[in-house]
Amino acid sequence: MATLSIVRNMSAALLCFRTKCTSSLYYCAANQKIILREDNQILRSPNAFFSTHAKTMFIQTQETPNPNSVKFMPGCKVLESGTVDFPSPKEAHRSRFAKLLFKIDGVKSVFFGSDFITITKFDDDALDWKLIKPDIYATIMDFFSTGLPVMDRETEFEQPYVAHGAGDCNDDETVQMIKELLDTRIRPTVQEDGGDIIFMGFEEGIVKLKMQGSCTGCPSSAVTLKNGVQNMLQFYIPEVMGVMEVDDELDGLAKKEFEAFEHKLKINENNYKKTD
Repeated sequence: MATLSIVRNMSAALLCFRTKCTSSLYYCAANQKIILREDNQILRSPNAFFSTHAKTMFIQTQETPNPNSVKFMPGCKVLESGTVDFPSPKEAHRSRFAKLLFKIDGVKSVFFGSDFITITKFDDDALDWKLIKPDIYATIMDFFSTGLPVMDRETEFEQPYVAHGAGDCNDDETVQMIKELLDTRIRPTVQEDGGDIIFMGFEEGIVKLKMQGSCTGCPSSAVTLKNGVQNMLQFYIPEVMGVMEVDDELDGLAKKEFEAFEHKLKINENNYKKTD
């Protein structure tokens, strides 16, 4: 495999890529350069050095079933509990870290788990992960070196999504069983792939679920819902007749606003061409 080297004057680092599916990055605060190589060797910069006083960071990446999403594992806590989804930059007001990630060209959405970050890029052949990853690595390293909280304190009332648990007295027995099964058997597996499944409701035998992270727009998400989630729920809970993927009202409004904005840009572009 060809060697790709990138040297940048920012956070010090040593990087190595072990396979096509998993890559690793070593961070050393004692240096001022990033060097990236794509081979099976750990790369050491000529000026890099480790000392007992230097802060180090080890980042791994993992491919997901969604080719447009990659799971980044910084080797430290990202959230104390739960998950947070940022489907667009508009939702990033809750997190300074998310805002920084959205500034990277090609980043479409950001998702935080307890110990991982899932980045989804736009579905564009021109956006190669080899071009986007170095900036994501640098942003992750720089942010965690500051010691700032991932979620902004002034918006703590918007809590991360956490497991429901089966003890909600407002739910009937069937809904409690559905939530417990989702939280104990299904969501942990989905989070391993950099995504999440959120319970949105249960009506007339249909379980309504919202896909997040790498699951959003994933080509295999429909198969996962029908052959995986639905079969498991129906096996343990006879009242379940099927599952349905849904979006909440805020997501629907945001999507409509984006489509309207995109339409307006196209009209302006056409008018500009006519004037030429």
